[in-house]
Amino acid sequence: MSTASEELNPPLAPDMWRLIGLDIDGTLMHWGGDISPGVVSAIEKVRMCRNHVILATGRNIIATLPVAERLGIRRGWAVCSNGAVTVRLNPQSPGGYDVVEKVTFNPRQALELIRREMPDAFFAVEDLGVGFRVTREFPMGELVGRQRVVDRFEDLYHDEVTRVVIRAPGTDVSNFDSLVHRIGLNDVTYAVGYSAWLDLTPPGVSKASALETLRRQLGVYPDHTAAAGDGNNDIEMLQWARRSAAMAGAPANVKAVADQVLGTVEEDGILPFLEQFIEPERLAVL
Repeated sequence: MSTASEELNPPLAPDMWRLIGLDIDGTLMHWGGDISPGVVSAIEKVRMCRNHVILATGRNIIATLPVAERLGIRRGWAVCSNGAVTVRLNPQSPGGYDVVEKVTFNPRQALELIRREMPDAFFAVEDLGVGFRVTREFPMGELVGRQRVVDRFEDLYHDEVTRVVIRAPGTDVSNFDSLVHRIGLNDVTYAVGYSAWLDLTPPGVSKASALETLRRQLGVYPDHTAAAGDGNNDIEMLQWARRSAAMAGAPANVKAVADQVLGTVEEDGILPFLEQFIEPERLAVL
């Protein structure tokens, strides 16, 4: 007889691996920037038990690498920019990584439509591995990497990009949602943040699409996938995974697509989710 937990987390044959996609902010990392020693230790043990632990984040490469380092993940893969960029972590490579996939799009139409509705917003496009081109500097700490202020708005879309960020102080999630539907952003993928923040990526691109590509490349069975997150940009990933969990602080629509709801990030709610992938008998022989 098998339990529901066993059905969702089937035992592995000796040569099988799992793939576990983990959001960073609000899931592994507290909002103040702390990651507890318990989470670091759990991730190390999970990785020792035939699990590909893949950070899947809206952060750009520059902002993701220090987190991977803090977690002891120096080799493996990371999904950045909400799925538009996938890197292979490699200490021997320049910068400690190689870009293995990059999906770009022309943001002109989306940027012009949103500027028409929100002329006072902050606009940024990602400069891969460098930072961002911006219409004006974002508040300190909101973007990681160099911010280069463009001379003209058109300089944001003189070439294809992986990601667009729009910040509109005073605009809440519902305002952004209604704006996106009103102006018909059909040629991009979008995710609305907790506050006045909108991310745009190429059409069809999400954390889930990047993780699925990695799953196929790594030969992991679909039933051996798992994911945890807390934001609107995690919805597709949670729907994709065979076993999924949302943090207690996630919006209701995110919790609705997850198999289980964990505790808060402040109380390290991710730990029970991670611990189910630790095999003590395997650790004992390592």
